[in-house]
Amino acid sequence: MADTDRTKPALPGQRVLAPLALAQFICSFAGSNMNVMINDISRDLDTTVQGVQVAITVFLLVMAALMIPGGKLTDRYGRKRCLLVGLVVYGIGALLSAAAPGLGVLILGNSILEGVGTALLIPPVYILTTLLHPDLTSRARAFGVIMALGGIGAAAGPLIGGLITTAISWRAAFVFQALVIVVIVVLSRHIEDPLPPDPDRPFDTGGAVLSAVGLVLIVMGILAADNNVWLMIGLLALGALVLWWFFRSVRAKEAAGEEPLLSLSLFHDRTSNLGLVTQNVQWLLLLGSSFTVAAYLQVVRGYDAIRTGVIFTAATLGLLVTSLSAERLAKRYPQRTLIMTGFVIALAGIAVLIALAGSFTSAWAFAPGLLLIGLGLGLMLTPSVNVVQSSFPEERQGEISGLSRSVSNLGSSFGTAIAGTILVSGLTTGAYAAAMIALGVAGLGGLTAAALLPRPADPHDPGGLSAAPPQDATPPRSLG
Repeated sequence: MADTDRTKPALPGQRVLAPLALAQFICSFAGSNMNVMINDISRDLDTTVQGVQVAITVFLLVMAALMIPGGKLTDRYGRKRCLLVGLVVYGIGALLSAAAPGLGVLILGNSILEGVGTALLIPPVYILTTLLHPDLTSRARAFGVIMALGGIGAAAGPLIGGLITTAISWRAAFVFQALVIVVIVVLSRHIEDPLPPDPDRPFDTGGAVLSAVGLVLIVMGILAADNNVWLMIGLLALGALVLWWFFRSVRAKEAAGEEPLLSLSLFHDRTSNLGLVTQNVQWLLLLGSSFTVAAYLQVVRGYDAIRTGVIFTAATLGLLVTSLSAERLAKRYPQRTLIMTGFVIALAGIAVLIALAGSFTSAWAFAPGLLLIGLGLGLMLTPSVNVVQSSFPEERQGEISGLSRSVSNLGSSFGTAIAGTILVSGLTTGAYAAAMIALGVAGLGGLTAAALLPRPADPHDPGGLSAAPPQDATPPRSLG
């Protein structure tokens, strides 16, 4: 039992979990709360709906592009130190955004600094949670709380942002974020790093630059789709070329016995690969549907921030109900079943959103569909994280956590970029339906990946742990 004792120090569980869950909440909140401020920000900063969309997408993109380097840095400098540095950078970005005189400063504060801060602080959240909870049940409970807060942050972002914007101003929403960061820093004093940092651990700077540039070019290519098709094709091709160069350099470093930014062996686990696909699509659906519905209600139907935000209460309620049931559900059903069921429910929600929005003029016609999307996403967010994180031993948690969060945030970027580009190009009922259909097609891809996940070896073992090593060993490599 020595390994278990080493990775589960005697710490007050709830006091340690609280700052980690709040950290995920505020980062997810930041990704969606601006959706209801589109009109207010564009008027105040003399910009356009597309300008605000770019700010939102760049924030999500910076997170995705830097999450893998952020995960690697935790091994070198320690998980708690990276968490605290990320919180400080994020807080500075939030205050700068609150005082922004124009779109450029808003992008610097919100999109760049908050994005960099998030990339530093989120990998430690998942690494610490995995290391402190070595068995599936306790890890499901912890990830259930964290993913519930993350999902609620994303789903309730429009509601909270709308309330603050209407009562005070959109700038106060960024002050709110800074205040939450202060609370997290104070609560983090209870956290102790289960593993010591390794200051001599090499860091692949060249790989970090190549991976970041490649991802940026890909998403910027999607954003350029409504302006210039040839520019879109050029950016996508260039991004693919840079990413090919990145993976080629990774292969060369591994052949030379050096440590690359991201080991290709992380992609040798089929279960983890499929889990990463489901994570990407889940966040694509959540952020894509949030931006699409919020932009449509404000720009096309003329709703203010608070009326738009209230509609998202349905999605928040759905996420809360299923996310907080993660521990109980993990004991009764295989991870694969939960993920597949979640996608089916979310896809039904998208179909309902399209059907009711076209048939009724009331904004409440959006509530049933958003409720179903929330229920579906809350059901599958935690199992997908568990599948990926539990596929690797503790010494590789820095790498896989960075990759996992990067893939998830890249999904958020894709969701906002793809759906937003389709919607902004027309801003009509037809464009709204087209954007939701695009999200639905992506959801079908996620459902397919979930269906390909391995079934548990023992049908009487819901958690899929029949082939797992004893609980005092390293975490299981494959969960059904």
